[in-house]
Amino acid sequence: MIRVKVRANESIEQMVRRFKKLCEKEGLTRDIKRTSYYEKPSERRRRKVRKSVKRIIRDG
Repeated sequence: MIRVKVRANESIEQMVRRFKKLCEKEGLTRDIKRTSYYEKPSERRRRKVRKSVKRIIRDG
């Protein structure tokens, strides 16, 4: 769970901005976008294979 403590003299806009950055960093928004629509099992497998290939290439 993401928690944002209010800093001294911090406006609400700044706090919301920090919250959004933390959500991005945790990958929360990516997960929400991915689960917001149905993904066929074949597409899911294809995405996982692409991710593993990228990792293999990156690690070399």
